[in-house]
Amino acid sequence: MPFLDQPDQDSSAQAGPNPVLNQGPSTIERTRSQPTPDYGSLGPAAHNALQSGKPVKPESAAWGSLAAVAIGVLLALPLVAGRPVRAAWDQFTNFLSLHGKPEAASPAVLSGHEKETLDHRSAQKQAELLLERAINHYDRANDEIATRVDHWRGRLKLTPQMNTLITAGLNSNDLRVRAATIEIDLAAMNLAKIPSNVDLFVRESESTTQSERIWAFWALGLLGNRGVDTQRITQILVSHLKDSNQESRHWAIESLALLGTDESIPPLLQTLHDDPSPMVRERAACSLAQSGMLSEQQRRSAVPQLLNYADDPALDAQTRIWVFQALRDITAQNLPNDGAAWRNWYSTASNSSSN
Repeated sequence: MPFLDQPDQDSSAQAGPNPVLNQGPSTIERTRSQPTPDYGSLGPAAHNALQSGKPVKPESAAWGSLAAVAIGVLLALPLVAGRPVRAAWDQFTNFLSLHGKPEAASPAVLSGHEKETLDHRSAQKQAELLLERAINHYDRANDEIATRVDHWRGRLKLTPQMNTLITAGLNSNDLRVRAATIEIDLAAMNLAKIPSNVDLFVRESESTTQSERIWAFWALGLLGNRGVDTQRITQILVSHLKDSNQESRHWAIESLALLGTDESIPPLLQTLHDDPSPMVRERAACSLAQSGMLSEQQRRSAVPQLLNYADDPALDAQTRIWVFQALRDITAQNLPNDGAAWRNWYSTASNSSSN
């Protein structure tokens, strides 16, 4: 089951809500950066050729550089001191292998050079560098973000690069990195963590314009996660799970997952069981399993109810598949889609932990 995707930036209906609060408390400007095509080193023309099935012509400088490197390696192989060419080539390919345990490129600490130059960089560059380092678990990167984020407020832009980093940060396996990402997202929106902004977005959540509702839900989820009127925001989002519009329910679910509270778990479970939309049910399953700000312990608290759902005849076959996938993601157990097998495992695991 995939992590929560940062809302697409191509569709106004499903775009990642990125509200930017201007100085005027009643004025909201919404901007959405268009993503740049990610074609790797081949360039757009090569991407189009690949899409059409046509051969790719090595016209770019990148192809020339790659060819030069490859030729250089081949020419150097016979010169490897006393080793057969085959052995040298095997060593080279083994070094590039993707298999095995992680290999550190360097210690996961901010370099002295980075620390020396950090204050001389723009707020945008500081935020991008430190978020990238936090995602890669560099020591003290989160601390630097915590120290600087208030000074970044109103000075960041949701560029394609920043949006990519925010997506990666929200999908980190470290909740502290996800929290740092939320702080940066709020700073990029110039959104202060104050109750009056909750009032503002509660009103927006009742808008007749769907895109405005979506943006409001996202902002409320971010604010609630950082402790601003969290209980009130929970009630507002839960109330929108009854909306007739499935997109509203979808984004209410995503935002509930952002809250990361115990109170958000029962409505997520109920939505997984009862919502008429397969898309909304699937997002509820993902929110319980991996997405958002719930801790591992909180997710495990949902297991008993998920076990009840495993053989529930009221659920369709696809929803039961999502239930089993959620169980696998939460517990890291690779059991089949069989309710009895899961209940036996859970009973054994519970007895073991109590002894």
